[in-house]
Amino acid sequence: MKRSTDRILTTHVGSLPRPHALLDTMRARYNHEAYDEAAWQAQVKQTVADVVKKQAENGIDVVDDGEMGKVGFFNYVRERLTGFEPGEPDPDPYAGRGRELRAFPEYYARYLGRRTGPRISSSNPVKCTGPVTYVGHEALQTDIANLKAAMQGVNVVEAFMPAIAPRGVGRNFYYKTEEEYVEAVANAMHEEYQAIVDAGIVLQVDDAWLTSLYGADESIDLQVRRREAEKYVEILNHSLRGIDPANVRFHTCYGINEGPRVYDVPFEDFIDIMLKVNAGAYSFEAANPRHYHEWHLWERFKLPEGKSLIPGVITHASNVVEHPEFIADLICNYASLVGRESVIAGADCGFSSNASYDTDVEDRVVWAKFASMAEGAALATKRLWGK
Repeated sequence: MKRSTDRILTTHVGSLPRPHALLDTMRARYNHEAYDEAAWQAQVKQTVADVVKKQAENGIDVVDDGEMGKVGFFNYVRERLTGFEPGEPDPDPYAGRGRELRAFPEYYARYLGRRTGPRISSSNPVKCTGPVTYVGHEALQTDIANLKAAMQGVNVVEAFMPAIAPRGVGRNFYYKTEEEYVEAVANAMHEEYQAIVDAGIVLQVDDAWLTSLYGADESIDLQVRRREAEKYVEILNHSLRGIDPANVRFHTCYGINEGPRVYDVPFEDFIDIMLKVNAGAYSFEAANPRHYHEWHLWERFKLPEGKSLIPGVITHASNVVEHPEFIADLICNYASLVGRESVIAGADCGFSSNASYDTDVEDRVVWAKFASMAEGAALATKRLWGK
């Protein structure tokens, strides 16, 4: 994995808004309507080529496929792992969502109910009802081939590919304990992780669930939740066994939605646990106004030698395009504490983790944010290197 050795590199978290033409075919495919499989595969390949080129044109150095061929987490799990089936819809949309939704029920009622575009597929969570094994080899190799083909002749530094973390795949109704279940998923996902790295692509482990370990039940003592998180990181590291951390970046966040975020877990509560993940870089929310101030934490926490930070300098939860000077300031704040070579400019989270016709941030705004990030990184480079 490249570091910012002579200038500030730019990247993002992964998912990008899908073109409506792709969404139309995707909806037909996942709703068992008539479609042409060969035409679908060609459409995905061309869309990946288009989105990689567009990332490069807007100043992104470390690119991915935008997750163009993926519908969302739940379909991804069912396609690549055995043992899962669709779960039942939750009768209470607020259940398990913590203090945030209970504190702002009117806001979230409007937010959750405003989706008006056609449904691509079921958004119900999946459940594990049998032994978990990995069967996604063909789909993964198609993703890898499409990304590599898209990079030919495009001026980028390198590529990354997101993959789901072991804890994020669904509810357990089969294994005796939660730990046994997560270990089984970790063993299965190791095959995907290893294949991505073997293909010469940086692996990004997507893990929004590290933060949820703290927020799921506020009645549980923080130290108990910390021990649970530490145990989970041990299992996550087991899933990364044999993989050089220099080829791994770890992403955690607080969710993909816009909202008040008053009850986001403070980064301070788990930053040391995050650093125990065997990764060469750590991606997290930093441009979100609820977390902007947390750059100060690196005055007290030491980044291990040779590691990099990928703080979000643009946010996925607002259509306001961050000013390049703001971005440069934030980059320089981190660089002053961990070293300029250890900072890569990134985004807070993905812009379309679930394929949708109506994403929170409009398509053209995403590209404007990327262009502003590239400009801000260039300003920071001038300040930090004098060039």
